[in-house]
Amino acid sequence: MIRIVALGPGDPDAVPASALAALAAIDPAVVVGPPLQDDLRDAVGMAPGAMPDPLPDGVVVVATDAEAHAIAVAAPAAETLPSREALRARAIGQRVAELAAVASRLRAECPWDRVQTAETIVPHTVEEAFEVAEAVAEGDPEHQADEIGDLLFQSVFLSALLEEEGHADLARVARGQADKLISRHPHVYGDQAAADAGAVVDIWEQRKRAERPDEGIFHELPPGLPALAYAAKAQKRAASAGFAFPDVSAALAKLDEEVGEVRADPGTHEVGDVIFAAVAVARAAGVDPEIAVRAAAARFRERVEGAAALAAEAGEQFEALAPESQLEWYARFRARP
Repeated sequence: MIRIVALGPGDPDAVPASALAALAAIDPAVVVGPPLQDDLRDAVGMAPGAMPDPLPDGVVVVATDAEAHAIAVAAPAAETLPSREALRARAIGQRVAELAAVASRLRAECPWDRVQTAETIVPHTVEEAFEVAEAVAEGDPEHQADEIGDLLFQSVFLSALLEEEGHADLARVARGQADKLISRHPHVYGDQAAADAGAVVDIWEQRKRAERPDEGIFHELPPGLPALAYAAKAQKRAASAGFAFPDVSAALAKLDEEVGEVRADPGTHEVGDVIFAAVAVARAAGVDPEIAVRAAAARFRERVEGAAALAAEAGEQFEALAPESQLEWYARFRARP
């Protein structure tokens, strides 16, 4: 059996007593792990040997929480101290704390970061949120992780600005969010039942309205949201008051009605109604309209570029072709396996 012992976040004054007790009972000859800083090595009283690959049975791996968690993920049969769930939580805490330390140092030493305010940072936060949405639409996990990291840093940095002003720090922000999520999930943390995802959304909105009774149905509806997100959020707020289509069929019937009206009057008002009705269909189907439209736009771009490439291979300039010929190349590209 391989054992993995986590030594805390790397601070020699924060090594868990359980880790020290476990190491005291182990033959130092079987202890391996990544190199430790001098002060941490002194605190645990031993220097781990180099990690063999693969890890043989009988070894004890010692590492800081984050490193120990990564090793445990790669060795699913290994025993861990603490439990895997606790180790994961401690590893997250270590890495987020390291990110917060980076934010603090940048704020103190970087000329650009030093002059930022919440107002100047928020546009970057919005941009990063859109980049996360784009990465999700692409379906690339590595790109998603990178963009989520950028968005996470925005939250960390904004929390640091709040802390400077004496309002709230990252710990309070995180605790407040956890408390709010627990309160709004009584079907998980309490005895209320939720049969499906739609019921969960209803519970969420009902709890939010109960917490803020003076804000009305359309509370927290920022006018600066992108149009699709604004429409979806407005419909969600109305649904919290019971005003929503009962199912996808009903939403589709409304969309058909609006399409008929736009055929008779293809103006701004009726076109807007069609798009708004399509958002309602997306909501009823459990689809995020913002992500869905971004994905559709990406597919459209890929197909047009592919059609142009096919035309170029045949010696034709796509931009110079009549619309009918362009559509033929578009259809050919779509028909490719």
